[in-house]
Amino acid sequence: MKNKEKIPSVIPMEKSSGRVVIYQIMTRLFGNKTTANKPFGTIEENGVGKFNDINPAALKAIKALGVTHVWYTGVIEHAVLTDYTRHGIPLDDADVVKGRAGSPYAIKDYYDVNPDLAADVPNRMKEFELLIDRTHTEGLKVIIDFVPNHVARAYKSDKKPAGVKDLGETDDNHVAFSAANNFYYLPGQSFQVPHGYKPLGAYTFPTLDGKFEETPAKVTGNNQFTASPGIHEWFETVKLNYGVDIQNGNKTFFDPVPDTWVKMKDILLFWASKKVDGFRCDMAEMVPVEFWHWAIPQVKAVNPQIVFIAEIYNPAQYTNYIQTGRFDYLYDKVQLYDTLRLMVQGKRGTDDIHAVRQTQEGMHENMLHFLENHDEQRIASPYFAGDPWKAVPAMVISATLDNGPVMLYFGQEVGEPGAGSAGFQNNDGRTTIFDYWGVPEHQKWMNGGKFDGDSLSLEQKQLRTFYSDLLNLAAQNPALVSGGYIDLTASNIAAGNFTGQVHAFLRYEGEDRLLILNSFNPAPLDIKVHIPKEAIQQMGLDPATSYIARDLLWREAEVGFDQNLTFNLHLKPYSSFIFKIK
Repeated sequence: MKNKEKIPSVIPMEKSSGRVVIYQIMTRLFGNKTTANKPFGTIEENGVGKFNDINPAALKAIKALGVTHVWYTGVIEHAVLTDYTRHGIPLDDADVVKGRAGSPYAIKDYYDVNPDLAADVPNRMKEFELLIDRTHTEGLKVIIDFVPNHVARAYKSDKKPAGVKDLGETDDNHVAFSAANNFYYLPGQSFQVPHGYKPLGAYTFPTLDGKFEETPAKVTGNNQFTASPGIHEWFETVKLNYGVDIQNGNKTFFDPVPDTWVKMKDILLFWASKKVDGFRCDMAEMVPVEFWHWAIPQVKAVNPQIVFIAEIYNPAQYTNYIQTGRFDYLYDKVQLYDTLRLMVQGKRGTDDIHAVRQTQEGMHENMLHFLENHDEQRIASPYFAGDPWKAVPAMVISATLDNGPVMLYFGQEVGEPGAGSAGFQNNDGRTTIFDYWGVPEHQKWMNGGKFDGDSLSLEQKQLRTFYSDLLNLAAQNPALVSGGYIDLTASNIAAGNFTGQVHAFLRYEGEDRLLILNSFNPAPLDIKVHIPKEAIQQMGLDPATSYIARDLLWREAEVGFDQNLTFNLHLKPYSSFIFKIK
């Protein structure tokens, strides 16, 4: 490439002594103590969480779960329908905002933070910097979103550093595509708000008139090359141009380096300078892998330990985004998450798990496992399991199957069901990301800001203890952090020892030899488990020696192997064990 900035060699991260465990927080919801939950409620009616609400007590309690990283979602300034004009922040146009609190993925200033999150709006960046410091003081690292594919329709940075030109500032909007432009245009056409769009239901707002002036129209964030995107499209956003002529066979123009590349790299460096430890990159696969190959090493030259997580849903591109794109971790949604969810619902067999693992050979340590995040339905909702305990075996597999990181979403550990219609977000089992809202079961754990869980039920306290025990074990046990793996499911199903609703595998490292056993059966089962002689030898044990196995998870069960390396076990519905073989 001509005129390119020098790209340093990739500086590999030092291997940590444990597993990465991420706790995702929807920042505006996490510390909100208000319980009104009025649909389409204002910030005054429904309240909002602040940076300052995430205090040392909260962070200590999160750390005690076994967490290593906190992902603060919705930090960077995005479009909202709250009036901050007294602070010099223009009103957003309600016709291109989703919900009263707005989507955290419709960024309107990459160099600022959401004023909703500040106790003192003029000092909002300082409040976030203090949160970063508090998080680090408690031994945790900070991840924030980086949204590289699209921005809010009314993007305009009023906090950009001196000398920085705004996105689109030097664009030639008379042409549909130019590699020098930051946006894609539809010359001669004006943007049309989707017909019938009502962001606030029956309520109104000063800027709500069914119109948004944008001529020429820009292309919508999810590659909609129309001035009239549908109501279910990402019409509140516009697509960024990384030098790919999408309408002409995705022809690329990467030499010289496109202006968008430089601007977005500089944004990453800006946040890295704030001591952020990682970026969860929204819809990373909609941005050319060549950009990531170019940008990530430049950020890691500033902080070699910074991590990049790709939201990606195309398994055919996984290797490309790890090896070429240089991402540390990838979302494991369409393979492990989808499989586990269907198993919880009785729609898949446990032998499918090993197939997933085989598909991911060579990238196990890169796959980020989860059962909840802001996009997915809550486990405790009727749309997923209806009961958080039914997902225990799935969570155990997520946390122990391989060496990759694991993530949970705030409230997951106390069985938050995501119930209620918040306004823009319907009652569909998801906790809203568009509305001002309280999260009831999480609020019980929050207990008025004490973060001590005293308002939880006994069952919720037990559930949280399960998550804590599991995640701490997964984060620290050598066999789970970096050990080998042997599948036992296929051979035991073939032998008739158990059915396709039971899953078993071994993890081993040195003196730590673990047998992980999970039942997805809704009824009690009596099963046999056999460990082949070859597996015993592979773990460094003598097949002629007698062994016992003690459960590390619940500390209730102990089993002894017979001379054929087999034992019998009674399984309760949706039960799990992590046995240590001795």
